[in-house]
Amino acid sequence: MDEVRKRVSPKKIMTDDWLHVMECAHSIGMESTATMVIGFGETMAQRIEHMEKVRRLQDKTGGFRAFITWTFQPGNTELGGERTSGWDYMKTLAMTRLYMDNVKHIQGSWVTQGERIGQLTLGFGADDLGSIMLEENVVRAAGTSYEMSINKMADVIRGAGKKPAQRDTEYRVLKRY
Repeated sequence: MDEVRKRVSPKKIMTDDWLHVMECAHSIGMESTATMVIGFGETMAQRIEHMEKVRRLQDKTGGFRAFITWTFQPGNTELGGERTSGWDYMKTLAMTRLYMDNVKHIQGSWVTQGERIGQLTLGFGADDLGSIMLEENVVRAAGTSYEMSINKMADVIRGAGKKPAQRDTEYRVLKRY
């Protein structure tokens, strides 16, 4: 896990330090989310190791309200590489839902996968599609740009047989569509 982290973002803190920060935040009542970016050439064993560390901390603190898997976008980056396939993303997402059964919400990524795969995530374990962003710069800078409106998002969710709702960061429903 840290092997990939050192290669991709050597100036960021390593796993144990991040887990310690999250544990401290959770100990004072601050909830958070955890993410896993796939597509850096990591192995399936490294993905599972990542989930296991988050899962163990969740068992201890209960402080993660959501887990979000998204894919590295290699365009316009010095790292380069190939895009992760939708199939690999969906297999990983389904495994995440099963493995991370102690995290209440699993978010699918329409931002990196587009609306069609985003919709499918709702049948592969995700119960959330995230937000409609006013401005998203990281994925866009890497060359991926999907658009989403409120109406389009509601239609995507309905098309998956689910009931669309607007929520806040604490997953309180603000409005149903």
